[in-house]
Amino acid sequence: MKLFLRLFMFCLVLPIFAQEENQEEEEKKLSITGSVDAYFRTNFTGPNEAFGDEGDEFFLNPGTSFADRSGFSLGMANVILSYEGKKVGFVADLVFGPRGEDAVFLSVASTNIVNQLYAYWNVSESVSLTLGNFNTFLGYEVISPTGNFNYSTSYMFSNGPFSHTGIKADFSLSDDFSLMLAVMNSTDFTEINLDGSYTAGAQLGYKGQFLNLIYGEQTGTTGPTFQADYTGGFDVSDEFFLGINATYNDTDGSGFYGAAIYPQLSTSDSFSIGLRGEYFGVHAEGVDDENVFAATLSANYKVDDLTIIPEVRLDSWSTETYVDNDLDPTKSLASFLLAAVYSF
Repeated sequence: MKLFLRLFMFCLVLPIFAQEENQEEEEKKLSITGSVDAYFRTNFTGPNEAFGDEGDEFFLNPGTSFADRSGFSLGMANVILSYEGKKVGFVADLVFGPRGEDAVFLSVASTNIVNQLYAYWNVSESVSLTLGNFNTFLGYEVISPTGNFNYSTSYMFSNGPFSHTGIKADFSLSDDFSLMLAVMNSTDFTEINLDGSYTAGAQLGYKGQFLNLIYGEQTGTTGPTFQADYTGGFDVSDEFFLGINATYNDTDGSGFYGAAIYPQLSTSDSFSIGLRGEYFGVHAEGVDDENVFAATLSANYKVDDLTIIPEVRLDSWSTETYVDNDLDPTKSLASFLLAAVYSF
């Protein structure tokens, strides 16, 4: 991996110095965007009271990231500062609240509000370089609720990775093809490299369909991690969109796999309805695979910059993962939530 890193850095630097310097003054733009979200959530087929002792409470929930508490709860406030120029710029993406804390779970107290922090250089019309901390390129769903149709998240998303810190190069190969190459720290170690482990990343895009790959040693694991991911979608008609995601992850014989479809129907400019149907499993040598099928039905109702999201979700595992209202073990959980997401 260290040899790969040296070669990668050399390949980045070589064409840069071959570029002619553009001396024209460029207009730069500072912008502030972001979102605020909150929600109410309840279980239909299980208890809503917290388990555990004071200071160590937890709630019965599907087992995916975010939107995992009962009653009225907070998502996060997301504030994104960006400075955009024709050649260079930066993004400082800050998060405050439970959703943000869960997203940057490996960051220390001094940086646990930093979701993304990077600078970029558009070397040419077809090549750009980015250095810093950026959200993952794997998967269909993202950390910010403004980028997802469903408010709750999938198992594939929840098993990560969430973010990377490193350097990446984006290449526009043609109007249809794109390529990204990256060298990064261990996944989700956003500010430090503890043991000299590096991960290589790649993404090949074609007309909105993306094949994503990562491979490399991870801090705290006994072998390298390999993950392949497909993310894409198709406009079946002006009103109907079908999103698709599939992934496979392996670290020294253990990992996870899954696939999901995201059919979404827009009935008007302000209302749309969509379903996430996901199959997800975990695998390990010498152990029977455990798997789950989860169906999530969500509606999006927009009032100016506010999106209201009612959502019904059913999770059904192959093993008794949950408890029912009588605290007896059960394989399934039905739940409901109502979320409000404001974008600015």
